[in-house]
Amino acid sequence: NHRDKGHCLLCHQLTSNPETFQGNIGPPLDNIGDRLTAGQLRYRVVDSSRLYPATRMPGYFKTEGLHQVAAEFVGQPVLNAQQVEDLVAYLSAQQAHNEEPN
Repeated sequence: NHRDKGHCLLCHQLTSNPETFQGNIGPPLDNIGDRLTAGQLRYRVVDSSRLYPATRMPGYFKTEGLHQVAAEFVGQPVLNAQQVEDLVAYLSAQQAHNEEPN
């Protein structure tokens, strides 16, 4: 289940996603690819607290300075590098579709 990887929809909404229960703590992800570049998205996914120290969003590639981490997960990011890149590609593709006139 892709929802289980990063749990994005616990806090965010994405209307193109069929999940019934979506969060409202974080900003909506609709058209996020129009608002942020791939680099900006990556920075937020890797460790959003570098931009927003009070954020509730976890750093999905952060491994230091964490609290209450189970012993088997110490030193491991939530998402590996490929998963971060896959997520950035997916979010970058969330763009408004401008229809051209006939």
